Amino acid sequence: MTWLSQPKLYDHQIHQSGLVEDDALSALLDRYPAELLDINAYSYDAEGQVSLATGERGRADGATLLEAIKGGRVWVNLRDAHEAHPDLWRHIQPAFEAIAQDLGVRPIKVTGQLILSSPQTKVPYHFDAAGVVLFHMRGTKRLWVYPTDEAHLPQPSVENVIMRVQAEELPYRLAYDDNARIVELQPGQALTWPLYAPHRVENQGVFNVSLSLDFQTWETRLLRGAHFANGALRRWGVKPAAMDATPAFARAALWAASLAIKKANLVPNLIKDYERSFALTESERSAA
Repeated sequence: MTWLSQPKLYDHQIHQSGLVEDDALSALLDRYPAELLDINAYSYDAEGQVSLATGERGRADGATLLEAIKGGRVWVNLRDAHEAHPDLWRHIQPAFEAIAQDLGVRPIKVTGQLILSSPQTKVPYHFDAAGVVLFHMRGTKRLWVYPTDEAHLPQPSVENVIMRVQAEELPYRLAYDDNARIVELQPGQALTWPLYAPHRVENQGVFNVSLSLDFQTWETRLLRGAHFANGALRRWGVKPAAMDATPAFARAALWAASLAIKKANLVPNLIKDYERSFALTESERSAA
């Protein structure tokens, strides 16, 4: 496909399925596998730079956890929703297939995470190393989507995120907003954006529910592997060529090299285990 140059909106009806109402979400949180539930709390300085704390649910049941999300400043990811929440995925899958057909993509891997987030939550400036469709189902989000040029997305940062030697969050400057495309996302809308486009998110004072669907194609898989190999080369003192100037056959060769590098564990994953720094219980929700 020719990847999008600007964000694009689609309509869906998944928010009317009954699966994102409070009772359904409480029951889901009661049964969702603990190892697939991530709780993140972000704080910001005056320049918009972010620090991240990660937590665990403690002994909270689903209803208590849901109220804690509504009353705090947290972002809860229910990972692997494509497997762990089949009732919702039965609605997501056909909606995504229609979007994929419109975009001209042939996914080889599709995953999803259900996101429950507090009214005042902000997600920092970052990028995703995959194609993304964000299905919005409750609340209102405002997204800033930025250009993918070197000024907004330096190639070494892309490499480090893909190698997992740094988190997805990127250095941010307030001046970047002058070049952003702003989208206010309402329930019943799905948004996609250019591949690797940096973006940030602010909830608009209400509890939000969305599903973030990530998809890989052979094109994105080769690109991801090429960035991984380039990052390894850079760590070993070799300056790689700009990805925009790297032809398809060279990207394929770099992808093959990345498989060997990973197999030999030459670039260890430095962020696979975040230390849990708080427990999200009813008594602590105001501090989250």
